[in-house]
Amino acid sequence: MRCEESRPLIDFYLDGELDALRAAEFELHVRNCEACTPQIERASKLRAAIRESARYFVAPPALKLKIREALRAEAGIKESKPSRAETVAAWWRWTTAAASLAAVALLAVIVTPIFHPRNAQNEIAGEVLSSHVRSLMASHLTDVTSTDRHTVKPWFDGKIDFAPNVQDFAAQGYPLIGGRLDYIDHRTVAALVYQRRLHFINVFIWPAQSSTSTEAKPETREGYNILHWQKSGMEYWAITDAAAEDLQALAKLMQQ
Repeated sequence: MRCEESRPLIDFYLDGELDALRAAEFELHVRNCEACTPQIERASKLRAAIRESARYFVAPPALKLKIREALRAEAGIKESKPSRAETVAAWWRWTTAAASLAAVALLAVIVTPIFHPRNAQNEIAGEVLSSHVRSLMASHLTDVTSTDRHTVKPWFDGKIDFAPNVQDFAAQGYPLIGGRLDYIDHRTVAALVYQRRLHFINVFIWPAQSSTSTEAKPETREGYNILHWQKSGMEYWAITDAAAEDLQALAKLMQQ
């Protein structure tokens, strides 16, 4: 896929309207394209700003009545003038409906913050799984292949706006294989690749929204073990088909 093909697909991708094959082709192109990545980030920020600041209005009953009358007049339908009793009943229906909508809106304000973070984490976990599987299927585990952390770490300079902590744990049975750029949660991230016997482990890293450190949270998806934690202002997502205890051991080494 070329830039001129991927750019018209940005909004469709962000809306989740691309099929799996097209989305995979799009993400594969974006992962290595420095020209398209800023456009996706700008589009994501614009969508977030609109969601946060956009104001929504409910049409008042008088306006709805005028629109209904205009439509009926255009269709040639005559409508008799409602009686006072009908007018009062309609007013009460609108009042009740407005109160119900207000209650629903209040409930949404209270409940959404509770469930939204979990939904966001679920989406990121899904992206982590997809990126891991693609890296194995496309034989594109690394952009820089080296067991030397002093080679892998400088490779990220100028390619991302943060410096990932690159470590080699060969002595503990987790040799560093290399690193690459990936695209998760609407931004370019660093991916470090480790090996555990015959299994590969992808560790995705990007700046966290807070400096709070958290314990590693385990999850299993489609046979893959996933761990998520935060440390020193960075977000970590590790995934592998190796045993869960092997992944947890690597996470502990990285958290030291």
